[in-house]
Amino acid sequence: MIPEGTTRLRPLLVADRFPPLGQKLLALLRSLGPDQWDLPTVCRGWTVKDIAAHLLDTALRRLSLERDRHRAPGRDAPIASYRDLVALLDGWNAEWVVAMRRLSPQLLTELLAWTEPQLWAHLAALDPLGEAIFPVAWAGEEHSTVWFDVARELTERWHHQQQIRQAVGAPPLRDARLNAPVLETFLRALPHSYRATEAAPGTTVAITIRNDGDQRYVLWRGDERWELLGGAVPGASATVALDEETAWLLLTKGIGAHDARERAEVGGETRLLDPLFATIAVMG
Repeated sequence: MIPEGTTRLRPLLVADRFPPLGQKLLALLRSLGPDQWDLPTVCRGWTVKDIAAHLLDTALRRLSLERDRHRAPGRDAPIASYRDLVALLDGWNAEWVVAMRRLSPQLLTELLAWTEPQLWAHLAALDPLGEAIFPVAWAGEEHSTVWFDVARELTERWHHQQQIRQAVGAPPLRDARLNAPVLETFLRALPHSYRATEAAPGTTVAITIRNDGDQRYVLWRGDERWELLGGAVPGASATVALDEETAWLLLTKGIGAHDARERAEVGGETRLLDPLFATIAVMG
């Protein structure tokens, strides 16, 4: 039985969050001055323009594969591991970004304005309880339901927009209807991160994301595995509280574990927090 004060997490149905998120992106890009497009971001080696180009790529790629059933040319080598998959995606991403450097910021924005509504419509039309074409690999899944893959797509578009905002000095996204499900989706990587962490059944790690409403979760060691739950428990084996910015930067490789620990509030058996600070909830 799960600890008192906690609940099992439900599927996150977030297809309706893409239009407001995309509209904020387009408004942001249209507000940028010429020099701002070339500013560096926390996404190593990529400028603001490169990230915008990447968002165009991932939208077009998903529409082509899922909506239009287009199969890309074959790969040179089979995918035998997670690292093989990351290498393939890194190669595709790099090829696209380099090619898109030939386009003007205006044209890139216009292409995003044309593509984004098509992506929103496509995601809204999917059966959230069906099986996704690709699993959410950073959560350790070999098969995923559509709702989880769609939530993962939301995290992708959200955190890249946050990176642009950070680079150009724009206010971060503060919409709880966007931010809360994104942070929860990121945290669903934790049971996979803790899979090799030994602890007695009943061990708990209390996690708080500091934002307008404070999101509270408990990572609980059941008889066979770790599970992420909603809620809070007294006397947790370890505790950690992160502000929203530190949380998303940590989980998307924008800040290292040491710096994140320096910015966090931790307590209890802190060795139990090591896997959390090593968790990455993006492909990489």
